[in-house]
Amino acid sequence: MAIGACFAAANTMYAQVAARAREIGTLRALGFKRRSIMGSFFLEAVLLGVVAGAFGALLALPLNAIQTGTMNQVTFSEITFQLRTTPFAMFSGIFLATITGVIGGLLPAFGASRQKITDLLREA
Repeated sequence: MAIGACFAAANTMYAQVAARAREIGTLRALGFKRRSIMGSFFLEAVLLGVVAGAFGALLALPLNAIQTGTMNQVTFSEITFQLRTTPFAMFSGIFLATITGVIGGLLPAFGASRQKITDLLREA
């Protein structure tokens, strides 16, 4: 699932780069350095990862302390478990979402900074 999430993050960032090609070209024409453009797209990907992780952690809070179980019909045994949303689990989820944003945003940010100014300004 983490690999799929990295591909989804990369796909989102590639779409952002394609949609903002003229903006990138304008910034490059105004004198912004490649590393500034790369840094801005990379920061955007990291912030999206942090926000998504925090939103996911908030969505997990109502599930705290829910108890459920499953029963085996052959042996008539039951396994019960309780969901616990600990601070460690929440921060781990936010951290993994941030790492997903970093991995998924690295290549699109690099690609955005390496495009030619003339190609970017020709985009419709």
